[in-house]
Amino acid sequence: MLASLLSAFKIPELRKRILYVFGMIGIFVLGLHIAVPGIDRVAMEKLFSSGGLLGLMDVFSGGALRKFSIFAMGIAPYINASIIMQLLTIAVPSLEEMSKEGESGRKKITQYTRYLAVVLAFFQGGGICLWLSKSNILSVSTVTFPMIVITLVAGTAFLMWLGEQITEKGIGNGISLLIFTGILARMPNDISQVAQSIRAHAVTFFDVLLFLAIFVAMVVGIIFIQQGQRRIPVQYAKRVVGRRMYGGQSTFIPLKVNQSGVIPIIFAVSVLLFPATVAQFAPQVGTFGSVMAWIKNIFSPGSFWYTFFYAVLVVLFTFFYTAVIFNPVEVADNMKKYGGFVPGIRPGRPTAEYLNKVITRITMAGAFFLAFIAVVPTYLMNLTHIQIYYMYGGTSLLIMVGVALETMQQIEAHLLMRNYEGFIK
Repeated sequence: MLASLLSAFKIPELRKRILYVFGMIGIFVLGLHIAVPGIDRVAMEKLFSSGGLLGLMDVFSGGALRKFSIFAMGIAPYINASIIMQLLTIAVPSLEEMSKEGESGRKKITQYTRYLAVVLAFFQGGGICLWLSKSNILSVSTVTFPMIVITLVAGTAFLMWLGEQITEKGIGNGISLLIFTGILARMPNDISQVAQSIRAHAVTFFDVLLFLAIFVAMVVGIIFIQQGQRRIPVQYAKRVVGRRMYGGQSTFIPLKVNQSGVIPIIFAVSVLLFPATVAQFAPQVGTFGSVMAWIKNIFSPGSFWYTFFYAVLVVLFTFFYTAVIFNPVEVADNMKKYGGFVPGIRPGRPTAEYLNKVITRITMAGAFFLAFIAVVPTYLMNLTHIQIYYMYGGTSLLIMVGVALETMQQIEAHLLMRNYEGFIK
């Protein structure tokens, strides 16, 4: 692996791309520490000390929410806008047609996604500032309130631009790498807390070793499932077009075990955090306050009912999102159009039914795996008494492993194009 890394830096173009990524990540990390004025640091730290919902939200901002920096909202509005646009593309015929127009259509949808992200950022930024000001944590006036909201929105817009620049001029997916960096930015703080717990005898070395062993096993399992696929053999019949003969070759359709990636977990977290967020920000007065406190406890990360609903929603969203991105009927029709068939299966409807049966079976395995990854970290932290918030829900772990694999595969492709030996043996 070290030899492959050295080979990557020997290629001028690849070296330039890798160094560009490090430079952009450096700007991102610097922005995490540029605080917005008017915040009470002591009160803010006390607010986040209990972890839970706010601790989980802070993970995806790279610790910027706790510091209330210019990147406090992170890239979350853009992610939410992307999910909404993806669902609207299926529901709205005009957007569906636009998505099939090729590169020009995708550029238009991307532009709409940016606009929607800015709108969501305004609502989210305004809500956060209003809540903090009512909690006497943020000092604002009629003039400073809109300025702070615009600063937070500008921070999110800058991160969108930064991610697109990394994708275009660097290596890997820029937005994914920013999320990856944000999660890693929390690790030094978590390691420091674990060290303090060991010194205070609240955590033993055996707990740390057990935690690391299970953590490594989970990473290996994620890589195994993420890379796992069922290859459906496809044979193309020979056909004559003009004076040339086409077809006759064999290929396959790669059906991944985890076809939907980390999206089901993000969907599930978004759905479960909504009632908890409303309860967190709602007035805690009288009977209404008691109901809000009850909802907050039920949907608090780490509770039994949160974990139960989390696992169920992950399974349901895995099947839903797989059905959205993989259409057996469309795949079967395209194969039939170009003279392709699965050996032993008739073209057309029988092929669609066969593909649907296969994708349902492997999706069930992927869904239960995602649910397992979502649930295990909570019990692992309870067992070892090690509270590391980026482990909550398994989302961060899946994102980190997935982004690392994707980036490594892109570097691998650049190396193989230039006849270098890659990472994957």
